[in-house]
Amino acid sequence: MNPGGELNIQELLQQAQMMQQQLASAQQELEESQVTGSAGGGLVSVVINGKGEVADLTIDPQAIDPGDAAETAQTVADLVLAALHDGQRQVAELQAQLMGPLAEGLGGPGGPGGGLGLPGL
Repeated sequence: MNPGGELNIQELLQQAQMMQQQLASAQQELEESQVTGSAGGGLVSVVINGKGEVADLTIDPQAIDPGDAAETAQTVADLVLAALHDGQRQVAELQAQLMGPLAEGLGGPGGPGGGLGLPGL
């Protein structure tokens, strides 16, 4: 803000451009990140990228009981779901870690009240 209380448009544009660059950088880092969720002591593991897409699923052969196919199928299904939930939780934490500071700069949680969190807004 100028001493007269007027907005300095040039300063505002520079701050917006800097935030845009930080956002692009955080998004790129998220796209390149991967987390591994697991269940059953590692019997089932799932790799999820920063965008929340499943990249790999591994089921340890020890999770399968050849003598009880029906029970094994349900157990494996439960373990897969648990591993997915674990991985999704980790992705959400990673997203909050990378994107949280940017949201605060836009007046999000923990940021200055309202607007874009920029001077005069």
